[in-house]
Amino acid sequence: MTQASTGTSTPRAHPPRVPPGERGATRIADRVVAKIAAQAAREAAPPPPEAAAPHATVAVRHDTARVRIHLDLGYPCDIGASCAAVRDRVTERVRTLTAMAVPEVAVQVEHLHVGKRTG
Repeated sequence: MTQASTGTSTPRAHPPRVPPGERGATRIADRVVAKIAAQAAREAAPPPPEAAAPHATVAVRHDTARVRIHLDLGYPCDIGASCAAVRDRVTERVRTLTAMAVPEVAVQVEHLHVGKRTG
């Protein structure tokens, strides 16, 4: 038979509360930032139907992300304007969703896809 408790245990001491700024840090993995960047590139310059989806590689150091986007574009198009739109959108989305600085977004156009001609 087990012995019953008498109810005279001492209360547990709670550790002192740590202020929020001193509790630690959240680390966002490079691959998560790369997925955010690739999605932002798709939003800014949707790939042609026969093209591969944009791919991103990212180097994160402290609170700074350097991004490289590889994508396909339709032809004809304004390549410079498309790349600028991708840079702007990627910078904005990564900064907003991760609170990281984005000093560099390099856009590399892998292929130009000619649209189907009618005639």
